[in-house]
Amino acid sequence: MSSSASAAPLLTTPLNALHIALGARMVPFAGYSMPVQYPSGLMAEHHHTRTAAGLFDVSHMGQLKLVGADAAAAFETLIPVDVIDLPVGKQRYGLLLNDEGGIIDDLMFFNQGTVDGEPTLFVIVNGACKAGDIAHIQARIGQRCQVVPLPDQALLALQGPQAATALARLAPGVQQLVFMTGGDFTIAGCDCFVTRSGYTGEDGFEISVPAAQAEALARALLAQPEVKPVGLGARNSLRLEAGLCLYGNDIDTTTTPPEAALNWAIQKVRRTGGARAGGFPGADKVLAQIDQPARLTRKRVGLVALERVPVREHTELQDLQGQRIGEVTSGLLGPTVDQPIAMAYVSADHAAPGTRVNAIVRGKPVPMEVAPMPFTPPRYHRG
Repeated sequence: MSSSASAAPLLTTPLNALHIALGARMVPFAGYSMPVQYPSGLMAEHHHTRTAAGLFDVSHMGQLKLVGADAAAAFETLIPVDVIDLPVGKQRYGLLLNDEGGIIDDLMFFNQGTVDGEPTLFVIVNGACKAGDIAHIQARIGQRCQVVPLPDQALLALQGPQAATALARLAPGVQQLVFMTGGDFTIAGCDCFVTRSGYTGEDGFEISVPAAQAEALARALLAQPEVKPVGLGARNSLRLEAGLCLYGNDIDTTTTPPEAALNWAIQKVRRTGGARAGGFPGADKVLAQIDQPARLTRKRVGLVALERVPVREHTELQDLQGQRIGEVTSGLLGPTVDQPIAMAYVSADHAAPGTRVNAIVRGKPVPMEVAPMPFTPPRYHRG
């Protein structure tokens, strides 16, 4: 039996017909048929997002709500992040961990305050992980709060320096939001929940909208002169330039937050000596790695190639004596920085910026240098 015959049929997002009408090249991604690029091509879409505004369909992502008075305290037992003190109207990045401190998924969560009389957290998880994530959350904290999946919600991302101009034309007041805040807006007659966030390094917005209204919203946004559709290809190059991890490539259940250079996501209150230190899966291991960095045997780093040779994921890295020291997890020619860039895990003694390593591409060494991330400066709107 062929793999294609045995594989489950691909799911589609509510914008599938629109993607096809716009001439998108569709590919399988996270179990969905998704647009990888439109006729203008990946490079043009990438540059348009950096200079104007790109519209992304991210409806494959999982959306859910955690409802009830105990929701924040319960959710805090699953992630090494401060949930309890997150103010109403604010969003935060989080990491769902297993009992060994490995990363089950990375996610965003938002304190919506009281909705229909109940304290409510809104959570967005990765598409390929959503069924497992929801089952994990339900099993661990479902007796302490309601875990409510939102399969009938689509998700759009509008990203770029002109995103606020375009969106404010349809939703006056949205420009008042700052990075990692949000609220309810009516946009082109559609009932939307909007956060000023995204995964490109640019200013922009993520918009949750009922699936039945998603195409009307997308068409209204695409009618704005600043906005063009952007596919998965440019989404990948944009997030890599921004130094942002792709789950399944750069982080997974075999990596801990300190190995992944994600200590910044763990607030002091959850660290050793904090008022609510530990109390999350794998806490002993994760906190020991934060407190004693010498325990780390490998680290996630940025790399820049010193020759114009793109270095792809799974490429072996060697030290200058030819010993294997790690592997590239994401890599491509960065359109904005105009040079080959990569993320990789390397042995801790090769993780310092400026360290020279060799990537083995088709049997030949390509010199690379450990570089700080992000590769392009972020332009989030912090007010």
